[in-house]
Amino acid sequence: MMRSLWTAATGMVAQQLNIDVISNNLANVNTTGFKKGRAEFEDLIYQNLRIAGSITGAGGDQRIPTGIQVGLGVRPTTVHKFFSQGDYQNTSNPLDMAIEGDGFFQVLVNGEPAYTRAGAFKLNQDGTVVTANGYILQPEFTVPAETKNIVVTENGHIAALDAAGQELAAADIPLYTFINPAGLEAKGRNLYNPSEASGEAQEGVPGEENVGTIAQGFLEMSNVEVVDEMVNMIVGQRAYEMNSKAIQTSDSMLQIAVQLKR
Repeated sequence: MMRSLWTAATGMVAQQLNIDVISNNLANVNTTGFKKGRAEFEDLIYQNLRIAGSITGAGGDQRIPTGIQVGLGVRPTTVHKFFSQGDYQNTSNPLDMAIEGDGFFQVLVNGEPAYTRAGAFKLNQDGTVVTANGYILQPEFTVPAETKNIVVTENGHIAALDAAGQELAAADIPLYTFINPAGLEAKGRNLYNPSEASGEAQEGVPGEENVGTIAQGFLEMSNVEVVDEMVNMIVGQRAYEMNSKAIQTSDSMLQIAVQLKR
């Protein structure tokens, strides 16, 4: 059987994954705090039909300068997450917080810490600051019923104020950084979990030691560039089409060989 059939098939599978990743990026173009992904690939093993440097000729002093290696296709290696800054949207909502720079908010999910860049926080029935899914922001902060205003400074100090501007409750919101944020495990719902690749979460004060600051009344939007994704989709589609043409060509060549003798 012709190698090209299987080689081109691996190319089609790879481009299908590429389009899947691009589709996910485009689907989340308006998702708060979403970070785009990029599919990356590597070539497969090679079949050596003629080894470069092997001795040729009776004298034994002549060597083949270049060999014959036939590649056997491609395979995905990773879907790399890019944690570059997304655009900011001014919401004027005091519970909306955007991180300017590096860092993640910590929330509690089923008793376990998880991390997010999406700062669209709400108040639950007890006045506690939570995510849209009810996950509690850490440290837990409850807004008293008589609160008239909520203020969050860029260094993470959150305070509930009464009508006279006096603090009724206050806390400090830390941010958490990772040595390799691309190694975080995406769990959906705008949440990430640490992994062996990301390293442990490092707690920091906003604005200190390369930790980002907090902007109240803003949301960080997705960092997906629609035009780039559309171009990548066209390239992936054409690559998929070319691999399918290679399979069709190989099939035609086999058909010709079969029909040599009738």
